[in-house]
Amino acid sequence: MSQSIRKQILCALFTAAMAICAQLSIPVGLVPISMGSLAVLLAGGVLGKKYGTLSMVLYILLGAIGLPVFAMGKGGFSVLAGPTGGYIIGYVFMAFITGWFAEKYPQRKGMLLVGMVTGNLICYLFGTMWFMLVTQTAFWEALMLCVVPFLPGDAVKIVAAMLLSVKINKIIAR
Repeated sequence: MSQSIRKQILCALFTAAMAICAQLSIPVGLVPISMGSLAVLLAGGVLGKKYGTLSMVLYILLGAIGLPVFAMGKGGFSVLAGPTGGYIIGYVFMAFITGWFAEKYPQRKGMLLVGMVTGNLICYLFGTMWFMLVTQTAFWEALMLCVVPFLPGDAVKIVAAMLLSVKINKIIAR
């Protein structure tokens, strides 16, 4: 099997994994706690910038056309236009940045960790700015609603994603 076909199959699998992980969510206010960000980090860490990003674009397109792949079984363009839409769009950049670091520093776990943290911060930026725009919420209030409560869980997901990415990449390389 060619490397390109293998990457395409993995891309489809990570799109599906994202749809599943997004359902593992807990409703807390307007922004649910979701395992989706773990899948995004894994997509970038395993697939690299091109296919990791593509897997998130496919996920968003599936949700945009109405399939219930977004957190809490939601789908449709209205979700993207709603308070959490910026975070969903931020997944594309999160996967790209993580994938870029994974490709640039393939043997350095610390740099992969830096890429995952950076990608997560960019996702926070997109999501929080969009949240502020849609809900007319002030900056500090939006941070307290949309970022601060998620920091501990996201830190755990980042470490888990880094360790899993390294393991999965070793398995795929065989």
